[in-house]
Amino acid sequence: MNLGLVLPESYEIEVDQVDAFRADADWTEKGAVTPVKDQGQCGSCWAFSTTGSLEGLSKTEWDNLQSFSESQLVDCSSSYGNQGCNGGLMTNSFKFIKDHGIVLESAYPYKAVQGACKMAGGDFKISGYVEITNCNDQANALMKGVISVAVDATNWSRYASGVFNNCGTRLNHGVTLVGMSDQFWRIKNSWGTTWGEKGFIRLARGNTCGVCSMSSYQLQPICS
Repeated sequence: MNLGLVLPESYEIEVDQVDAFRADADWTEKGAVTPVKDQGQCGSCWAFSTTGSLEGLSKTEWDNLQSFSESQLVDCSSSYGNQGCNGGLMTNSFKFIKDHGIVLESAYPYKAVQGACKMAGGDFKISGYVEITNCNDQANALMKGVISVAVDATNWSRYASGVFNNCGTRLNHGVTLVGMSDQFWRIKNSWGTTWGEKGFIRLARGNTCGVCSMSSYQLQPICS
């Protein structure tokens, strides 16, 4: 599996923060999470993490869950530092969406390969984004909506079920944080529904797999 997260050369993971925030949230139950998708043999996890948080935002802000195009990000956002199927960053994609917008998945279906850009922009934009680097801020933000997060998914291939904690903190994969309890974070992955808990994984609370080290969420959707 080509995980597909490309970190800036200057990026360093901070020392784990104490996770003192105890609350429950599950955005799948609130209808703010689209069905699990499959990135295939393309290192486009960053694009799925990006659309996952935007899809959640469309529900919480407009009360309208919509599925957005990963292929548009793969094909069209290279000038923002993304590298198609060779990796990218969620924050690079947020900048692209802020400047150019994005279309629905139905208008630009996913192909699992990088091709020529067919639509350079779209009707759906954001006003900006917020970055988070500790567990407490992440938990507070998750109470308001879905979040894009980076993780170390090196040991995830054999995961089937349960609360997972067998991982390091070398970030290499972008996913979507959709829920939490006092025992775990609930993550939506982009490896299809046959992996994990029907496409989801639960990580032990705290900075397990580096889940609190590089998080971000989008602000104020704008429809032009």
